Amino acid sequence: MSDLEHRVGVREVNLVVRHLKLVPQDPTQITPAIDEIDKLYGLDAVSYDPKTQVLNLAYDATHLNLDGIEEVLTRFTIEISHDWWTHFKEGYYKYVDQNVKDNAQHEPWSCHTKPPTHKR
Repeated sequence: MSDLEHRVGVREVNLVVRHLKLVPQDPTQITPAIDEIDKLYGLDAVSYDPKTQVLNLAYDATHLNLDGIEEVLTRFTIEISHDWWTHFKEGYYKYVDQNVKDNAQHEPWSCHTKPPTHKR
């Protein structure tokens, strides 16, 4: 895929896919929350599986992170599951998101460059 096959603000090199289990709640709150998440800059795709209660996300980690998505879910009184596996994945996702963002801003350098020539 190329960057042209994604939404505006999403570069494939920074694209991450996340799967978060949600706490069972009122199904009428899910649709407006997903609509709000879908409007966030840097989001490529969002879906929800009501059978397994898993929120599936794909976004550019340089523009969006899990904390921003959790803010939207909190506004709609939706919580991420409190089981140990979801908690572990959430921590890992946040670590990787920050790493992607940091690496995108890092300017690479090399110690194998030729030294400048001195003219006498």
